[in-house]
Amino acid sequence: MMNDEDLREFHSIGKTKVIWSGKSKFDYQTIKRVDSESGRVYDINNEKLPSVTTILGATKSEESRAKLAAWRQREGEKKADQIRDDAAARGTIMHRILEGFIKGEGHMDLTKLGVEAGTMAQNIIDRGHFEPLEEVWGLEMPLWYPGLYAGASDVAGVYEGRESIIDFKQSNKYKKREWIDDYFIQCAAYAVAHNYVYGTNIQSGVILISVKGGDVLRYVSHGKEFQHFMWTWLGRVGQYYKQQASGT
Repeated sequence: MMNDEDLREFHSIGKTKVIWSGKSKFDYQTIKRVDSESGRVYDINNEKLPSVTTILGATKSEESRAKLAAWRQREGEKKADQIRDDAAARGTIMHRILEGFIKGEGHMDLTKLGVEAGTMAQNIIDRGHFEPLEEVWGLEMPLWYPGLYAGASDVAGVYEGRESIIDFKQSNKYKKREWIDDYFIQCAAYAVAHNYVYGTNIQSGVILISVKGGDVLRYVSHGKEFQHFMWTWLGRVGQYYKQQASGT
């Protein structure tokens, strides 16, 4: 049951200012997302393309796979699945609240996970992580690279003076920067697609991680480092299609 403090907190989320008018700078195309046995795919112009997350998942290193397997063994399969599902649901709610804030819309979810997600979203807002957001080109917009892959980016725009992809994450625990290369590679994937289709010059990725318990982490990559992530992503795409061709 929510107490008075919880309700005051959620009322504060409802009081927003408009950062974005709702009009996208680019003509982002609507594409259909389909969850299949082989992973998430996007149907665009009658072409089914694997999602960015599908490609990242299929090309994980053996070390990453071993760490995940060890964690699942420690937690037990049932508990691990519950932790995964709760994190995904909480992340979805947090994204909706943050996107609503940018558009000047209040969003509330009074379920237990919704209260947690609302607090985590509010922490990002209250600590000023949207203040450097100078332009918003679009929110949760579909992006694709013809013939290769597709996905949906949280935000594209100008952050701290740089054309950027901004991604929201939530976590149960603190994450060091060196642990989140795949987050930057995901941003790089969206940047490569956006630059190719819309003629932009995105060379920066911003990761905002709200940690359960109060911490908010902001990690930024740009310049040569981000270009490295872009090339790494293209290598992962090549690896994915080689795996598909060989049936592995």
